[in-house]
Parts: sequence; structure tokens; C-alpha cells
Amino acid sequence: MAPKWRELADRLAERINAGEYKPGQQLPHIRDLVEAGEGSKSTVHAAYKALEAEGLVTSSRGHGTVVRPQTPIKRLGIERYDKAKWRDGDEVAFIADRVASGKAYRRGEQTQSVERVAAPPAVAAAHGLPEGAEVYARARLVKEGSQPTHTLTSYYRPEHVEGTRLVDPTPGPAGRGGGYRVLYDNGYEIDHMREELFARVPTPDEVKLLQLPPGEPVVELRRTTRTADGTVVEYAIGVHAASRFAWSYDFKVPDSARDEERE
Repeated sequence: MAPKWRELADRLAERINAGEYKPGQQLPHIRDLVEAGEGSKSTVHAAYKALEAEGLVTSSRGHGTVVRPQTPIKRLGIERYDKAKWRDGDEVAFIADRVASGKAYRRGEQTQSVERVAAPPAVAAAHGLPEGAEVYARARLVKEGSQPTHTLTSYYRPEHVEGTRLVDPTPGPAGRGGGYRVLYDNGYEIDHMREELFARVPTPDEVKLLQLPPGEPVVELRRTTRTADGTVVEYAIGVHAASRFAWSYDFKVPDSARDEERE
């Protein structure tokens, strides 16, 4: 038999999922549920902590326990990099995600810092540099309104970006078309990229920076971007709050056997 706090948590979760408690709505105060016969103060508190760990609610001093928004940003896997968006238009990648999700965006929702650093091992390996060689690190924190959604740090060889807008720490994208447009204008047109995704437990600093509730994992993305001749022009590491994104990939299915037959 499940403990009383678990039974209460399950009942409340059903009401949240059914829409009886809507996103942004505050759940009853603990004392109100105690008075309603739902259990002792410790039982209700344990139920609320379970709902928070499961990502259904957030708790904070002064605001009580509030139902979390359950509409994540659609994180496009391929269409976000369409050249028509950044080369011919003004739609950088994170804005393309917002447009696809029907969400608003403002320039100030992306902040960044830029500095020359010694390349960490993974960065050096991706760029084919000796470990410790200097690279530019362009670190961004992206928000939806006041809510952080993810971080993204791009690493560039100095000779690829020196003197461009990519080394300008002004908040917001790096001008019209963003970073890929800057590389394109500097003679480095991106041609193909590889993305790797890992789910993991966040570090204490990531919990604080992304304002994560207890128990929420993060999705780490590692992206290697190349020109047509194979030159790596960006190696990026992103850390995404898992519940704030829905990852979407739409692509043509390869048929390498037929391709070989045509050759």
C-alpha cells in the first residue's frame, strides 16, 4: 500500500494533468489541505515535494506552490539551421525555435560574454588544435521572458572571428542573421554539422543559473559545425533544462545502398 503522501501526490497530479489546476495557478496552502482532511502537515508537505521533484510544480517563498507551465519550446533539430533563415533573412536559430513554437521573443532574452580562453580538451580536439591553444568562447544565456531556458557556449578559432561581431559582447544575436551570417560574410559558409545529445544530472551552478527545480535533469548538446571542405568553424556546448524543450527532427531517410548503386 502506498504511503499517504504518495496517494495525495497522485491525486493532485491527476487534477493538474486534467487541467483542474492550470499553469501558473497556486495549489491550496498546506494548512487548507490539512483542514480538509487530506493528511497531516508533514504528509501534505511530502506530497508537494514529490510534485516538485516530478516537475509539475514549483515552490518559492512568498508565492507558494504553483503549477508549472507545460508547453515547452519546440527545439528544431534541422530546420533551425536553414540558410534561408540566417543567410537571406534575420531569423537566428533560437528565434526560429520561438517562431515554430508560437512564442514571443525579445532581443534582451539572449545575453552573452566573450573572452579568449585556453581551449578545453574537447574543444581543442574538435578544432584540431593543441590542448591549451587560445580560442574565443562566446557564452550565451537564453531566456523566455525572465525564465532561463538554456546556455550555449560557442568556441571559435581566433583567425576565423577576430574583428567580427562574434567577439562583441553586446546582448542579443550577433547582428542580422546571427553568428552563421557573420561566418558566411567572413568567408566561412557552413555546410554540415553534427549534434550529440546527452541527458545528465545538472551541476549546482547549472541548477542556480537555469533556476531548475529539484530533480530536473538537463540535456547537454555538443555541436560541431564545418564548411564544405571540412574546416571546423564552431564547436558549441549547450545545456538545456529538460522540461523546457521538445526536440524535433524532420529529415530525409538515407538510403546509402541505392546511392552506391547509382554510382
